[in-house]
Amino acid sequence: MSAEPTLLAPAVAAPLPLGRTLAARLLRNPVVALGAGFLLLMALVGALAPVLGTLDPTAINPATRNRPPGFERTIRAEDGTTTTYRHRMGTDSLGRDVYSRVLYGARISLLIAVSVAALSLAIGLLLGLVAGYIRPLDGPIMRLMDGLMAIPGILLAIAVVSLFRAGLPAVIAAIVVPEIPRVVRLVRSIVLSVREEPYVEAAIMAGTRLPLLMARHILPNTVAPLIVQGTFIAASAILVEAVLSFLGIGIPPETPSWGNIMAEGRNLFRVYPHNILYPGIFLGLTVLAVNMLGDGLRDTLDPKMTGR
Repeated sequence: MSAEPTLLAPAVAAPLPLGRTLAARLLRNPVVALGAGFLLLMALVGALAPVLGTLDPTAINPATRNRPPGFERTIRAEDGTTTTYRHRMGTDSLGRDVYSRVLYGARISLLIAVSVAALSLAIGLLLGLVAGYIRPLDGPIMRLMDGLMAIPGILLAIAVVSLFRAGLPAVIAAIVVPEIPRVVRLVRSIVLSVREEPYVEAAIMAGTRLPLLMARHILPNTVAPLIVQGTFIAASAILVEAVLSFLGIGIPPETPSWGNIMAEGRNLFRVYPHNILYPGIFLGLTVLAVNMLGDGLRDTLDPKMTGR
């Protein structure tokens, strides 16, 4: 009596975890890859500024003011040895090396971008959750947000920074305040939509406590939109910081930032354009990279955009 043949089930590859699947989708998007790659490069440039820079970005040398890019100068030490330094991007009106100042300026711009995005998302998320779920607090919170949005962002930033001593914390606070209402409105709209879903109503009927309900059922729906919104906030923060520094009410002149580098060179722009040209190129490319990253993340994370 012959035994019945054994049927072997076809081998099925185990599905990739959600995180790895999402990472693979993001890496396949050339816009995300290009934007993220350039931002990573800028982060490395800022972190390695002391190594990549040739001179102290705050060292003043009136003898080498407004030198063109590629200018070389030789310094003789007390022991008789000489060292030749090349100003790859020239010098400014105080003889400071523009190349080193641009590298160190990347630190300030990226620090402000990350800090503003993180604070805006954190405060806006909290207020948006409260406004969207707790109806008695919805009106007061949203009227306050509407009042802040009625003031142009740059004017509100100037008003906030004028209340404090000029410096990095004041600039961050000045940029965060105008960005909070946009995040609050975004989160509130998501909460108002999600709270009507059957699974949320079922959780409420099951007696789920409010903190657990927020963390398990409502908060996950805000992650993808907030990530995208955070990239646009970061791009806006870099530009606003440059504007405030350009106007002389942002980062102090002794701290290199792309905004105050351009501010110091604006009076002699026609004669010595390199003082504005190089930091402007870095500023423009960085903002473009952040916006590209945000667009790519939106296309990848938004289900409505995925099929297009």
